[in-house]
Amino acid sequence: MRNDAEEKIRLDKWLWAARFFKTRALAKAAIEGGKVQCRGERCKPGKEPRIGDEYVIRAGFDERTVRVLALSEVRRGAPEAQLLYAETAESLARREQAVAMRKAGALGLQTDGKPSKKQRRDLQTFRGGWQD
Repeated sequence: MRNDAEEKIRLDKWLWAARFFKTRALAKAAIEGGKVQCRGERCKPGKEPRIGDEYVIRAGFDERTVRVLALSEVRRGAPEAQLLYAETAESLARREQAVAMRKAGALGLQTDGKPSKKQRRDLQTFRGGWQD
């Protein structure tokens, strides 16, 4: 983990070292797919992150806003990787709220499973699909 300002490192390599993605290929694909943004604009995998830059990273249901604290091109353990960035308070609050909403939504929807043949027929006639 180096802190000198002259160090040059690729964005995909930094995201991999900071453990946002399991492989550099996944990091590169996410960047090219527009899942990583800096100042509201899409980035390129070869962009050089600088200390103090803020990135929005979307992966799955999560969207994180992180500020670069240090640069590293070596992937180490999770405790060391977390020293490379700091997630903003707003981002943490949004993620916690999203998790709570997903859990609440999953708890509110309970079914008995797949509808039976009779229930499917009843639904179809209710919707007006089958007319004799």
